[in-house]
Amino acid sequence: MTSTESLCGARRLTDWGLIRAQGADAASFLHGQLTQDVASLPAGQARLAGFCSAKGRLLASFVLWRVDDQTIYLACSADLLAPTLKRLTMFVMRAKCKLSDASAEVSLYGLAGIEARDWLGAAAPAAAWDVAALDAGQLVRLPDAQDQPRFMLALPAEAPAPALPVLPDAAWQWLEVRSGVVRISAATVEHFVPQMVNLELVGGVNFQKGCYPGQEVVARSQYRGTLKRRALVFDCAQALSAGQEVFHSADPGQPAGQVALAAPSPEGGWTALVEVKLAALESGSLHAGSVDGAVLLARTLPYALPTEQA
Repeated sequence: MTSTESLCGARRLTDWGLIRAQGADAASFLHGQLTQDVASLPAGQARLAGFCSAKGRLLASFVLWRVDDQTIYLACSADLLAPTLKRLTMFVMRAKCKLSDASAEVSLYGLAGIEARDWLGAAAPAAAWDVAALDAGQLVRLPDAQDQPRFMLALPAEAPAPALPVLPDAAWQWLEVRSGVVRISAATVEHFVPQMVNLELVGGVNFQKGCYPGQEVVARSQYRGTLKRRALVFDCAQALSAGQEVFHSADPGQPAGQVALAAPSPEGGWTALVEVKLAALESGSLHAGSVDGAVLLARTLPYALPTEQA
């Protein structure tokens, strides 16, 4: 069994970057570009969001929160920050909103485990996606994973790192996978409609808000009938990586799905959030890379799929 001590500590999130949206129209601008209702985003709350192409495919995913009346932070995969910032900036036009890369000014840390929660004390937000002030920074409560509390801490770059044991990169990344919350990276850009990676199930899509790029495709995917593809957690003895294809034993000629997020497991092998055809789960087996690759073993998601897709 995995030791809970090995999952406690703090890690600098070097694989994440931070975009700052600032100005009187920051919220309304982002509201018109993302899958989330940003216009009503209050102080003290974070939300997930996706940024889609006109075809409804995810170009990036964000954890976003309001810093003050005119400033919103958007944390995303570091390897997508530059192209995402460039693309979003193209749509600003006359809006009073300035977008910038805040990664050099603000350091992001991941905190995990009971020890981290105890170290935070009363500052620790009680529920997922709550935000609290901590010194000169902001603290976002992320969904728990493997019964371990997780937090994202944004601090001024000159501030000292949290006084916690160093959490190994692999441990944080494994908890991220086990949380079932996707992070789009350069390897998976434009590969998934939000529902394929369960983004709407974890609160990343608002179907009552107005239009945004790809909105018609996302809405049609939601309401046209039973979705045929979902993301599930799998273990595998073979190394896995985002963007890697998986194959079903009965259909070696075409992929049955794709790895969305992967990390080495503390128990050995690898764990991945894999987008897969639901029909491929009914019989046979799934394999990494080809039908000759290692078998993928299904694990339980930390949230329920809709009944007809479970």
